[in-house]
Amino acid sequence: MIYLLKFGASFVLPPGIFFVAFTVLAVYCWRKRQKKIAGYILAVTFIFYLFSTSLMSEYFLGRLESVYEPPTNPQGDVIIMLGGGAMQDTPDVDGIGTLCGSPANRLLTAVRLQKKLQVPILLTGGQVYRDSGKEAAISKRILVSLGVEEKDILIEDKSLNTRQNAEFSSRILREYGLTQPILVTSAFHMERAVLNFTKENVKVVPYPSDYMVNRTHVFHYTKLMAQSGALVGNVMVLQEKLRTFVTRYFE
Repeated sequence: MIYLLKFGASFVLPPGIFFVAFTVLAVYCWRKRQKKIAGYILAVTFIFYLFSTSLMSEYFLGRLESVYEPPTNPQGDVIIMLGGGAMQDTPDVDGIGTLCGSPANRLLTAVRLQKKLQVPILLTGGQVYRDSGKEAAISKRILVSLGVEEKDILIEDKSLNTRQNAEFSSRILREYGLTQPILVTSAFHMERAVLNFTKENVKVVPYPSDYMVNRTHVFHYTKLMAQSGALVGNVMVLQEKLRTFVTRYFE
């Protein structure tokens, strides 16, 4: 009963309510003998609905996240952690400014690898917008609070996107003579990140983190609910595929 109530509620709240409204509009057009228009409305509504279900989102995200597998015994002389968003004036345990969800998960993986391998961490990411946080600086403060020594933290705080992450980080690698970088970023982002570093002639060991979906997909009818989060997930996949295409052929 609980799941059934959740399923029904998804069509009362956005985005589900819009699919109901467009379906009603299509029926109205059909009754007014505007069958072609009704067909177009139903087709677009159905496609939009599918992209708003976790059934579709989990499938496409799962494929994207499976491009690279984390090595069981990673070896390297530096860990590169890519930024992915920060807030500049939000309160934290030991200061002001916090990481968003994805880079926070990346940092958790990076610090655990650092403790295991005893190699430096290179934090890459600047202040992308006027109201966003300085990603590398905030990450450094958190790492220090977690017990990582400052001498083991390298900073690249000018980059605004993945392309610049790779470009500016490669310069620091050459400056310090580091040749075996382990790359930590979200699993959905890893394919494009590796491609960008490859274009800088940097061979990285991919270590994906921040997984968003399970590897084993189990069907449940609630995965057919219309959810804004699922829509965001599918848009994320499309964005990554488009950006990877542009990086591969036009940059």
